[in-house]
Amino acid sequence: MQDILTVILIVGSALLTAAAVAFLGIGLYQNVFERFLSEVRDESGGGMKGAGSVAIRKLGVINRRFMWPSYEAKARRKLIKAGEPQGYKPEDIMAMQEVSAVLALIFGLFACNAFNATFAWALLVMLIGLYYPLLWLNDQVKKRHLAISRALPYSLDLLTLSVEAGLDFTGALAKVVEKGKAGALREELQLVLKQLKMGKTREEALKSMIVRVDLPPLTTFVTALIQADKMGTSLGKVLRIQSTQMRIDRTQRAEKLAGEAPVKMLFPLIACIFPTVFMVLFGPIVFQFFFGELAG
Repeated sequence: MQDILTVILIVGSALLTAAAVAFLGIGLYQNVFERFLSEVRDESGGGMKGAGSVAIRKLGVINRRFMWPSYEAKARRKLIKAGEPQGYKPEDIMAMQEVSAVLALIFGLFACNAFNATFAWALLVMLIGLYYPLLWLNDQVKKRHLAISRALPYSLDLLTLSVEAGLDFTGALAKVVEKGKAGALREELQLVLKQLKMGKTREEALKSMIVRVDLPPLTTFVTALIQADKMGTSLGKVLRIQSTQMRIDRTQRAEKLAGEAPVKMLFPLIACIFPTVFMVLFGPIVFQFFFGELAG
């Protein structure tokens, strides 16, 4: 019995240690990759920053010849939704995938050598590194959507007050851009304002913003504006209704997230915290019980 218990404790400890090492490795790799992404586009810097930027752009030019249209369209769409971070292009994302795969393979080889693991684990780490830039790009889209969602109620209130004060839509939009908080939403509204000044209709400029951002709350708000413009409804009234509804939706979303928090905390508690606590508290007691009886 004590042998079985010893094996269970040893295996559990090994699994927990391996999971901790894996999470630590992922965190270190993410930190290195994020630093690399923040430095390769530094055109003003010298030394390795300039060399890294040139290398990525050269690799991107090579990738341009072999990049298939579906990958390019999907990557460009993601980049637009992410706000084109640091001016990346689809071929740059492919170059980042290649560099990330090589770095991950080197990291995997070192890890396999340290833990005497097979080469298959290094290949698995390389595949994770290959797809990490795409995960990073999706994360950038989520961050931008979150920033726009948080800034939308304030900007909508400011737009409503400006319209109700007597300004037309273009003047009210200019006031929001001037007085609004800096961020992704302000950049999008500023682009809409530029398109309006260049001669685009309100519907065309707003529909372009819907396509660029692709965020349901913003899409609902902009669609209501377009319908109000077509039907001749009072813009101030529509904005007031949308502002009230948006704040109600925001409160309901916050309550939903608060209700989901205990459920999301359940898995880390059961899988990570409880086993460690049980091993620390009851492990010595169990060992003392069985080995004490064996010695007696």
